[in-house]
Amino acid sequence: MIVKVLDLEKDKVRLVIQGEGHTFMNALVEEILSDPDVDVAKYIIEFQFSDPELLVTTKGKKNPLPIIKKACKRISGHCNELIKDLKKQ
Repeated sequence: MIVKVLDLEKDKVRLVIQGEGHTFMNALVEEILSDPDVDVAKYIIEFQFSDPELLVTTKGKKNPLPIIKKACKRISGHCNELIKDLKKQ
């Protein structure tokens, strides 16, 4: 996964995440929004085959990058739990 930072401020970031689609981006935005320090989390895919652009803004001048990283780790943890549960079957 290649991530390009388009804009980075104290409380705002715009990223392009190459090769991802609605499935991952919906899960990521939902997980980011579960953080109480997040003000806005949304993405756009301008054209059918373009890469998504993620926008995250935070409350109180918090750095959004660690919040995004934590959200990705939580998604990965959910997937690992599911795999573990499926192996028990």
